[in-house]
Amino acid sequence: MFLGTVLAWIFVAPKLRRFAIKAGDSITVPQFLTNRFLEKSPILRIACAVVFLVGYCLYSASSIVACGDVFISIIPSAEKLKVLVEVIAAIIIVVYTLLGGFNAVCWTDFFQGMLMLVALMFVPIIAAIILGVGGPVAGAVVSTPNNYYNLFACGDTTWVSIATILTGLGWGLGYFGMPHIIVRYMSIKSEKEMKKSQIVGSCWTAIILVMATVGALVAHKFLGDTVEKESLVFVDMIKQIFEYGALALVGGLFLSAIIAASMSTADSQLLAASSAFSSDIYKTVIKKNASDKEMLWVGRIAVAVVLVIALFIALLDVSSIMQLVSASWAIFGAAFGPAIILSLYWKRFNYKGACSGIISGFVVSILWLVLFNFEYYGFTSVIANTNLYEIIPGFIVGLAVSIIVSLLTKEPSKEVVELFESVANCVEE
Repeated sequence: MFLGTVLAWIFVAPKLRRFAIKAGDSITVPQFLTNRFLEKSPILRIACAVVFLVGYCLYSASSIVACGDVFISIIPSAEKLKVLVEVIAAIIIVVYTLLGGFNAVCWTDFFQGMLMLVALMFVPIIAAIILGVGGPVAGAVVSTPNNYYNLFACGDTTWVSIATILTGLGWGLGYFGMPHIIVRYMSIKSEKEMKKSQIVGSCWTAIILVMATVGALVAHKFLGDTVEKESLVFVDMIKQIFEYGALALVGGLFLSAIIAASMSTADSQLLAASSAFSSDIYKTVIKKNASDKEMLWVGRIAVAVVLVIALFIALLDVSSIMQLVSASWAIFGAAFGPAIILSLYWKRFNYKGACSGIISGFVVSILWLVLFNFEYYGFTSVIANTNLYEIIPGFIVGLAVSIIVSLLTKEPSKEVVELFESVANCVEE
């Protein structure tokens, strides 16, 4: 994920921002891809809308599930209230997203992100100090598997499988096609701000990922076999450390960081879904002369609809947070990643290639999940379980189809080529 973040900031963010400005000052992924080819056909926008609907419903559902899981982990006796908590969380997220729009999302993401950072920085360190003084928590039996601290090992096996290595690296591909991340690249104010953003974004990700990993390693020693649910390890550690007296207030603040992480993800996704539907579907396909006020209300309705569907998925209670995030991450990365990269770096890339690549990447990632990876999600795979993350075959097929279709179909028009070259020769502001 760190490699994916850095590569996206270096090779996608600056070029995409310039291209988005040149391509009709685009503000969404479907809008950019359509304007990139100077195309009026709605096929690509409709394909993107379908991907958005499926991906963001799953992604937003994971945020709602996280809020419910944290609540019942703090008050186990209130498990019957989990549904109510998830409904309340969904309402809070949709209200401040609707009222504040992009500014609200950016500022809440900033403050929620700082809260996440503080929690991830301090909780593992405090737990490590306690370990040095008094050992693990009462009742914890720490059993460390062979090669547990070996980066290239899995249990008693010296090397992990190729599928496991590719799956780990595959998570980095998601950054090239994640719409709610890509729109942030487009919205950066200037080239000067871009350079700052590259440094801050890469350093932020490095700190978060390192401390999350350190937190997991410390938690293994600190909690031992007292952990009941892997996804709530951080919650359990906070509860053990900040259990008594005034420390409980600090623990409550740190627990709210987990809620913050969920909410800051959900609001970005909802805003991206809203913009895509109102700008790329409603105004382009349904009502081309829609007023700004009408577009605002269409966007708000889209936010509410996506969140209602996400809430329904969350209430089904059939998947964990990680499983929902994993599925949606693969869908977006496989569908949009190849199209974004090729649109920025390949002059011969055309509209039909983009449409075909998005559709094929999306379809293959879902088929691979159902046919080969469903055991990971608690179901039985139709054929077999490969342990290979579905973003890998989806991304490869999407990239291959995009290239093949572009080569087999008509070359881009002179105007499209000139637009591409104007961005390639663009001087920094």
